[in-house]
Amino acid sequence: MSVSQGSRVTWNTSQGTTHGVAVEKRTKPFQFDRQKFNASGSEPYWIVESDTTGARAAHKESSLALK
Repeated sequence: MSVSQGSRVTWNTSQGTTHGVAVEKRTKPFQFDRQKFNASGSEPYWIVESDTTGARAAHKESSLALK
């Protein structure tokens, strides 16, 4: 799988599958929405934006699926 900026993606949440867009790739540890994430080159995270709510969240690339 090759997620890139602007990719249409889906991910699972407690409410079910969410659809949105990949906004920004992170490859170094970072903090987002008061949470710490241990991103790395081998395990990147993406900031994704929900189509439904416009809310942004951080998810491991491995948890995203291309739509």
